[in-house]
Amino acid sequence: MSAQTAPGLSVAATTGALAGRSPRPGELHTKHKTPAQRVGAVAWWIAVVVVAILTVFPLFWTLVTSLKPAGDILSGALELIPRTVTLENYQRVLTEVPFGRYFLNSMLLAVAGVVLNLFFGSLAGYAFAKLKFRGKRALFVTLLGSLMVPGIVTMVPSFLVLRAFPFAGGNNVVGQGGVGLLNTWWAIILPGAAGAFAVFFMRQFFSSIPDELGEAARIDGASEFRIFAQVYLPLAKAGAAVLAILTFQAGWNSFMWPLIVLNVQEMWTVQVGLASFVTDYATDYGPLMAGTVITSLPVLLLFVFAQRYIIEGVSHVNAR
Repeated sequence: MSAQTAPGLSVAATTGALAGRSPRPGELHTKHKTPAQRVGAVAWWIAVVVVAILTVFPLFWTLVTSLKPAGDILSGALELIPRTVTLENYQRVLTEVPFGRYFLNSMLLAVAGVVLNLFFGSLAGYAFAKLKFRGKRALFVTLLGSLMVPGIVTMVPSFLVLRAFPFAGGNNVVGQGGVGLLNTWWAIILPGAAGAFAVFFMRQFFSSIPDELGEAARIDGASEFRIFAQVYLPLAKAGAAVLAILTFQAGWNSFMWPLIVLNVQEMWTVQVGLASFVTDYATDYGPLMAGTVITSLPVLLLFVFAQRYIIEGVSHVNAR
C-alpha cells in the first residue's frame, strides 16, 4: 500500500522522509500562491511604487526646477527634463541674499540644540529610569501628556515668557521695559533645551540597562553623576545618536519659531531666508528651488549615513 504524499513535499522527499533521511534541498517544493495571493502581491507592489513616486517626485521636481531659466519655469512647470540647464539660480541665491550667513546661523542653532537636548534629556531620562523619588510617576505621566499638546499652542506663551525675561534685553527685575531674550540666539535654543520627547526617548534606553551596574558603582563609592556619565551613558550611546539626529533635523527645518522671535536679518536661518524670495505679488521660483536644494543637503546626507541608527533606536523604543 503506497503512502500518501505529504503536503508541500515531492514524492521523492516523502519517500526519503519515510526512509528516515532528511529531504534533499532539491526535493522540497515551494508552496504555490493562490490567485488571491497573487492579486494581493501585485496590488501591494503597485501601492509601494505609487507611494515612492509621490515621495520622490517633489524632490526631483525641485532639483529640475532649480536648473531651469526663469522663462522655462513658468512656461514648462511640469517638464521633468529642462530644455536649458543653467546654474544661474544657484548664483542668485548665493549673491542676492546673505545665504552663507543664514546657513551658518542654522548650523549653529541646530548644533547647540543637539548638545543641550542630549545633555538635559539624558539627565532627566536617567532620573526617571534609575532614581527613586516622590512623585516620579506623576511627573512622568505629566511629561507624556505634554507630548500630546501641539507645538503651535505653546508658541504664544513661550513668546511672552521670553519677552518678559528679567535682566535681559533692557528688562528690569519684573521683566518690563525691554524685549527680553527676543532677537537673541537664546530665544531659539532655550525653549528646546530639554524637550519632552528627548526625556522620554532616553528614559526608554536607560530602563533597558540592568540596575545592578549602578548598584555596583555605588558600592565602589561613585557619585550619582559619575554613575550616569561613566556607566549608563556609554551604554545608551545608540539612543543618544538617534536623538541627536532627530534633534538636528528638527532644528534645521524649523521655520515658524525663528520667524517669530528673530527680527534681525543677520540672525535669520536658511528657512526664514528662503521666504524672502516669496512676496505678496510674486514668487521667484528659480532661486527659491535652488536654495531649497542646498538647504536639503545636510539633512539628506545625515539620514543617508545614519539611517541604521535611526531604525535601531526607534525599534528599541517601540520594543519597550
